[in-house]
Amino acid sequence: MAEAEKHLNDSDEEGDEDDWMEFEEEAASACNVLCLFCTETFNDVEAAFSHCKDCHAFSIAKAISLFHLDCFTYIKLVNFIRAEMRNQPWVDDLYMKPVMEDDAFLQFDIDLVTPASSASQAPGDPLLERLREAEIRARVAEEELQVITKDFNQLRSTAQHLVQSQEVVRSDHAVGDLTEDEDDVYFGSYGHFSIHQEMLKDKVRTLSYRDAMYNNKECFKDKVVLDIGCGTGILSMFAATCGAKLVIGVDQSDIIYQAMDIVRENGFDDRVKLLKGRMEDVDLPVEKVDVIVSEWMGYFLLFESMLDTVLWARDHYLKEDGLLLPNACDVQLSLLADSDLHAAQCGYWDNVYGFSMKCMRKCVVREASVAIVKAANIISEPCIVKDLDLLTCKIKDLEFTSPFKLTCSRSGKITAIVGHFDMGFTQCPSNVKFSTSAKDTPTHWKQSVFLLENPLEMKEGEELSGEIVCKKNRKDPRSLMISLSFRNQIINYLMQ
Repeated sequence: MAEAEKHLNDSDEEGDEDDWMEFEEEAASACNVLCLFCTETFNDVEAAFSHCKDCHAFSIAKAISLFHLDCFTYIKLVNFIRAEMRNQPWVDDLYMKPVMEDDAFLQFDIDLVTPASSASQAPGDPLLERLREAEIRARVAEEELQVITKDFNQLRSTAQHLVQSQEVVRSDHAVGDLTEDEDDVYFGSYGHFSIHQEMLKDKVRTLSYRDAMYNNKECFKDKVVLDIGCGTGILSMFAATCGAKLVIGVDQSDIIYQAMDIVRENGFDDRVKLLKGRMEDVDLPVEKVDVIVSEWMGYFLLFESMLDTVLWARDHYLKEDGLLLPNACDVQLSLLADSDLHAAQCGYWDNVYGFSMKCMRKCVVREASVAIVKAANIISEPCIVKDLDLLTCKIKDLEFTSPFKLTCSRSGKITAIVGHFDMGFTQCPSNVKFSTSAKDTPTHWKQSVFLLENPLEMKEGEELSGEIVCKKNRKDPRSLMISLSFRNQIINYLMQ
């Protein structure tokens, strides 16, 4: 019985609700809304408000926002407009007497803003009234457009000033000025094990660092060592093995969490302390260090601009008589005659499934490539274009302009100019050096290849003289913009 009664009550409530909704729909359909300002009527309030906005330049939304109306003051506003707009109280002669002496508004000629036809407009003429309202709306829109244009020009000027000022700030220490979010992609690329495996397998790289430390253990005994960009911690453990009393490894990439496990697994956690963060942001547990070691080199030596960070740390943390490993490096150029490589990179676009895509050659040439080139195809002695003493050089020195002169060792068709770098650990008694030249054991850095769209025919003994400009990309300071100029041509390359 209770369930039946409940069902009956629910049915009654549902019926009442349906009746109420039906009543609301009927009331809405029967609604006849009179405009607040004229005699036009509408089927609903929304349509009336739209008419008020379009024809009378009155927006209820703006009025509510401007005067902070609630439901009560809104009702009062509507009733005020209904009462006063019909009566037009301002036509009373009482208002011919000035309220304020020398009122500038009363001296204004309204013909300046009123169409000529308005003065002769017949009262109640709906067509002329609509024309007048349209002209008013157009004038208001024009004024708003002028304001928007002014604001936009000011915004554009501000944006240009901001961009220019950022370029000035970043011109010297661009990498250090990057925010953590801006640098996230770079550090994220070192979070995966594969890139570290590739570097560790590079015996030229890894054994050179090991030999530079193991052959000079007296330089590390009881010293404080800073390992910048420690990665898996291999250099930190080399330093600890050499007798360092404290090794501080710093890395922003997530690989440092694996490095912490590696350090513990090998029993060095009492001497090796790892910190996650950017070198410029972390707080070291010491004021100064005795040794800085870092494997910072990128393609063409300076790609990725990690050397900026090493030099910053040198200036802030390294003792005056401290060691920097490595401490010397240079960049060199050579001539390459490799028609097969040129055909694979540039010639391919001459005939792609029967179609010419030669316009792609310029795109290919513009991007500097990285490859292991055959030593037999190098047909000149290298020319050093940049020599860096890492103990004294400044960050501004990492952008350079330098002449070069390359002498052809045999006749051939020059298809590219190749770049490589050499490194030196020469501050300790037992020196270690290695090269990334095509004539030496290949490394994971390979060689940097700057293709020529149109190869040059050169004779044995003939010289190619020119100039190289190497700068950081202002939009992405970890990438490089390189230009080579020779024989009345300039070729621009991007390494990214």
